[in-house]
Amino acid sequence: MASVHIEDAAATAAKNKSKPKNRLAPNYWPFVIPALVVIAAVIVFPWVFTLWMSINSWTLGQSQTFAGFSNYVRLATDARFWEALWHTVLYTGLSVIAPVFLGTLAALIFDAQFPFRGFLRGIFVMPMMATPVAIALVWTMMFHPQLGVLNYLLSFVGIGPQEWIYNQFSVIPSLVLVETWQWTPLVMLIVLGGLAAVPREPYESAEIDGANVWQKFRYLTLPMIAPFLMIAVIIRSIDAVKSFDIIYAMTQGGPGTASETINIYLYNTAFSYYDVGYGSAMAVIFFILIVVLSFVLLMARQRANWSDR
Repeated sequence: MASVHIEDAAATAAKNKSKPKNRLAPNYWPFVIPALVVIAAVIVFPWVFTLWMSINSWTLGQSQTFAGFSNYVRLATDARFWEALWHTVLYTGLSVIAPVFLGTLAALIFDAQFPFRGFLRGIFVMPMMATPVAIALVWTMMFHPQLGVLNYLLSFVGIGPQEWIYNQFSVIPSLVLVETWQWTPLVMLIVLGGLAAVPREPYESAEIDGANVWQKFRYLTLPMIAPFLMIAVIIRSIDAVKSFDIIYAMTQGGPGTASETINIYLYNTAFSYYDVGYGSAMAVIFFILIVVLSFVLLMARQRANWSDR
């Protein structure tokens, strides 16, 4: 009789165990809502408001009127906008090529073993720690045609004084020089990380086969650090295309409009000329250009695939 009760109890326990328990699903919305509110306030609302302003004719201090796409049509025929676009492309291209080339060269040098390597690395990365406005002020003094130290140094090698940022033909290369000085160390650090991950066995085999330094770099080092180079290119492109502080602090887009990028022109339009509607349309077009650039860079990044290395 006791065994029957035991069997019934076991069957009841097994039956209860097989029944799904009615547990309430965890509710994550109380944790998600604050983040959604912040995203809506910081990202969504400003862009919706910018789109709304771009289809209105609005000069601060005057009444606002609906303009449709007239601001965008005006952009298409604005020679100053196209000039600013060309300056942006030129400045971005040079500000990517020069730091990537010099940063890669510096990484190859600092990857070798020599005395005080760690100390010299620390000295080399110091420019990227300085604030952009301080850098702009120091380099503006160095670029001065009469009192600047750069022309003084050039005089030792027989080169006459240069106008640097005070000449319409040399202002963008001069600004790129500042950008290169500040951000070459970042590229060096990225490439150094790639060199640290490169295996040494292929180099030993190449040395046995009689490969020289250039051949080892061309056929071994460069393909294996290509993903890291792409990361450096993406970071530098994003940073250079939105550069504003150094350009504005050093030249304000001058002389004339020789160094006026889209960022500078947009700022002047909205906050110097108070044409908020036209400046908003310019911001929308600039955003679309950045999205296209990001897409191209991501496609290029997909081609530099780590799994194939």
